[in-house]
Amino acid sequence: MSQETTTLESIDILKILELLPHRYPFLMVDRIIGIDGDRRAIGIKNVTANEPHFLGHFPGSPVMPGVLIIEGMAQTAGAICCKHVDMGTAPLVYFMTIDSAKFRKPVIPGDRLEYHVEQTKRRGNIWRFDCVGKVDDARVAEAAISAMLVPRTENGMA
Repeated sequence: MSQETTTLESIDILKILELLPHRYPFLMVDRIIGIDGDRRAIGIKNVTANEPHFLGHFPGSPVMPGVLIIEGMAQTAGAICCKHVDMGTAPLVYFMTIDSAKFRKPVIPGDRLEYHVEQTKRRGNIWRFDCVGKVDDARVAEAAISAMLVPRTENGMA
């Protein structure tokens, strides 16, 4: 009986920058590890005190905004989608839905935030993922997201 082994991939920040149009200060993922095709992956965000959103959220008690945690989940899912489709150049990924979002614990500077994303459905250029944010293996956030991939045009937009 043969045993099938899966080789999990990872991509660094340079490859992420090739796949996604996001740039500082809006890029919310530093590395993606444990990539299993287009099915699942873990995005890594090293949360630092010098990020601009901490100036106002909240002075003296910095907390990463939940919307940015969701954005990091979407960027992780979008990067693995873009990595596995052939549209000539890396496509654009448009957010479509956010469902069942829950925030369980604050994410603060010094945390290593992991975005665990798992594809639940794909129909044509529409993708759906279940996502969980974790810090030190504890759930801090979760959501189901869907997005649409579209080819880029000459000016970079769809």
